[in-house]
Amino acid sequence: MNTFFSMRPAWVLALSLALSTGGMAQEAPSNNPLTLDAAALESANIALATAAPRDVADELKAPGEVKADAYSTVLVSPRVESQVLARRAKLGDVVKAGQPLVELSSVDVAETQGALIVAEQDWQRIAALGPQAVSARRYNEAKVQRDQARAKLRAYGLSDGQISGLLRAGSAGADGSYDLLAPSSGRVTTDDFLVGERVAPGRMLFTLVKEDTVWVEARLSPADAEKVEAGGSVRVLAHDTALPGTVVQRSHQTDERTRTAPVRIEVDNRKDLLHPGELVEVRLTVGGNSSKLVVPSDAVVLLQNQPTVFVSTGKGHFEPTAVVTGETRSGWVEIKEGLQPGAKYVRQGAFALKARLLRSQLGEE
Repeated sequence: MNTFFSMRPAWVLALSLALSTGGMAQEAPSNNPLTLDAAALESANIALATAAPRDVADELKAPGEVKADAYSTVLVSPRVESQVLARRAKLGDVVKAGQPLVELSSVDVAETQGALIVAEQDWQRIAALGPQAVSARRYNEAKVQRDQARAKLRAYGLSDGQISGLLRAGSAGADGSYDLLAPSSGRVTTDDFLVGERVAPGRMLFTLVKEDTVWVEARLSPADAEKVEAGGSVRVLAHDTALPGTVVQRSHQTDERTRTAPVRIEVDNRKDLLHPGELVEVRLTVGGNSSKLVVPSDAVVLLQNQPTVFVSTGKGHFEPTAVVTGETRSGWVEIKEGLQPGAKYVRQGAFALKARLLRSQLGEE
């Protein structure tokens, strides 16, 4: 209490002295903004709690960088030399599996499309005659030629639906053009190509990323990294929010340049808060729990730039008590000094008491 006395406004100091010596006994309830009757307590929604130690897990602090989840990332590229005819999707689009991304044209695809149409017609004719009307060798050759042409188009990246559409279109569809389809759903994060460009097999045209989860790569000293275990809980601090995460794996190799060990963390990103390239702050839970005196974060307010907790002295009266705070974890603030275990403090409604105090300083009722 002595710590806070020197910081109080003069009228609060005078009131506290008067109360401690028995003066102003009749006027205190009406003049002291921190003495509330039952109706005022209910109106301010004041709730009390007893200060007591809680088991709190130890945490390691580390910087982190958001990265795309490589297990949910797909590179889209042609499998045969082609030319870009038209763009069907652009950067930032969210696409579904099977959706056309780009229209391409290829001489090899045109030759195979034509070979399939001929082989399919030949097979339909022979299949209608039946194996009794033709030799077994001719029957099998027609079937194999048809199947090989289908397999070759699949190897070029055409789907069964595209192949069926080609056969329905007949010779008009054998022009070598085809759509490159999205192999999975996701967001287009790269599309580095131009319409009219000739692209070689394997040339990356699109990157598709499912953003429901992202990775955060935290950098720790080798000694701290040894304390981290796969499956451990993590808090990722970004955008004024603490996002829960899980340790996926710890690297067993130290970066030669930074002398740090990377730790990969998986974070649920269905709210689309994190994006690759962002820098964040990471809190990794390690070791066992330790007992610390903590209070809910809403119980601590700033008075004259000093963290303060309101302590109940009984009969609806509260005293502002300056405290020294530590870390905040999961909505709980560590109290290092100023509050004793067993003390009754305002768990809910501290901001209402602060407002009453400030209004009283301004001379308002």
